[in-house]
Amino acid sequence: MGNVMLIPARRQVGSNARKQEEEKPKLRVAAYCRVSTDSDEQATSYEAQVEHYTEYIQKNPDWEFAGIYADDGISGTNTKKREEFNRMIDDCKAGNIDMIITKSISRFARNTLDCLKYIRQLKDMNIPVLFEKESINTMDAKGEVLITIMASLAQQESESLSQNVKLGMQYRFQQGKVMVNASCFLGYDKDENGDLVINPEQAETVKRIYREYLEGASCQQIARGLERDGIRTARGNTRWHDSSIRLILENEKYMGDALLQKTYTVDFLKKKRIKNNGEMPQYYVEDDHEAIIPRALFLQVQEEIARRGSQVDCMGRRRGFSAKHCFTGLLYCAECGEQFRRIHWNNRGSKSVVWRCMTRLEKKGACHARTVYEESLKQAFVDALNQLTGGSETYLSILQENMAEVIEMEQSDLPEEIQRKLDVLQKKLIECAERHEDYEEIAQEIFRLREQKEQALRENVSQQEQKDRMRELQEFLVAQPHQIAEFDETLVRHLLAKVTVSSDRLNFTFQSGVAVSIEK
Repeated sequence: MGNVMLIPARRQVGSNARKQEEEKPKLRVAAYCRVSTDSDEQATSYEAQVEHYTEYIQKNPDWEFAGIYADDGISGTNTKKREEFNRMIDDCKAGNIDMIITKSISRFARNTLDCLKYIRQLKDMNIPVLFEKESINTMDAKGEVLITIMASLAQQESESLSQNVKLGMQYRFQQGKVMVNASCFLGYDKDENGDLVINPEQAETVKRIYREYLEGASCQQIARGLERDGIRTARGNTRWHDSSIRLILENEKYMGDALLQKTYTVDFLKKKRIKNNGEMPQYYVEDDHEAIIPRALFLQVQEEIARRGSQVDCMGRRRGFSAKHCFTGLLYCAECGEQFRRIHWNNRGSKSVVWRCMTRLEKKGACHARTVYEESLKQAFVDALNQLTGGSETYLSILQENMAEVIEMEQSDLPEEIQRKLDVLQKKLIECAERHEDYEEIAQEIFRLREQKEQALRENVSQQEQKDRMRELQEFLVAQPHQIAEFDETLVRHLLAKVTVSSDRLNFTFQSGVAVSIEK
């Protein structure tokens, strides 16, 4: 082994020292700031952080200001929506940043895994992160151990905060306080107190959706009609989706009520929310705000939704609803009871539109129902209306008798009685929950009574609807001085309930209960 000679370092003095100092590059330092809410108090904190670090970096002679990356009103539990944070990481990868300074670990991330992931990623690029509050430099040997502990505490704090928020929301739900994002809620705005108030222009759109659905239109047809007329969604979009129309039709808030806690958060880190199918308690607030749709009309729509969804064909398969033609879903076979389907028929080169029994179409030999030509069907409907108007005195007397029977059947006050029982049980439920006692039996009884109440309300609505249909036909008969010459599908949608196809005739049953038989 050769001799080893040590050459000591020489202290740089004079011009050489100044030259070396001048050649030493400055560290490009960036700061990361974040506040988790959009409140005024937090906004002040956000501005203070930006101002502080701008001044702090510029004061250090060895540092060069590389910018401020600031996320305003963003949660720290994950980095997906933190645009500025992600932009900072990209700039680090591009070699534009030598060091990052931030207030604390909780400002950097409240998720332990995310925190360690990005610190190690930056460490591999030889970029330290300086946490001012904890006095931790990630390039120090003990840095990662301390960060792991501190980040876990920050995550625990975030979880605790999430639980407190949940409890706060639960308390507000119990008080019947409705929380709705009005910016995404068609038909309503919020006043200065945070209460729902009707937006007149949007409310007309909501009324149109309900009206057209009851007139026989499908969700798709309603959506296309709104697009055609240039009507925008709650978010201001021109594109309407079938699913959006369906949600509007099923939303109880349009009749003034509110079902609270329809969804709940299952993972506070990922902010994942799922539909509440009974896993969490729900709260139903009646008459919370002004209704756009009358209660009776809303319940009528729910009946129609259920009716369209419950139809099955002769093979037991669920039948999809179609509103392309006014007679769809109205023609029934007198032999087997199945519906008729509209088809384009080519019989020996002769093209025509006909209606045929679905049993006969799908089970050969199971039914012998005849084929009904559409033009004959339309003419038969006109003939039925003219028979009504021609013998208006006879049919008016029948209508008056039917109306008298319905009027004698006074609307049930059962819903009010059930509601009084529900109020008592609701108090018992809250008392049991506060005392941490089992309330399963009370909850089941509440569910049973709610179903009973809804059924009673539906019966009342059905009764009122029958009265309205009778009155509508009565007004039509009185207003028709002459015979009807042309077919009008609007009259089909408004007046007709059912057509029974026999071998030699078509039996028209109107929504008022009046029936007319036409030989065709």
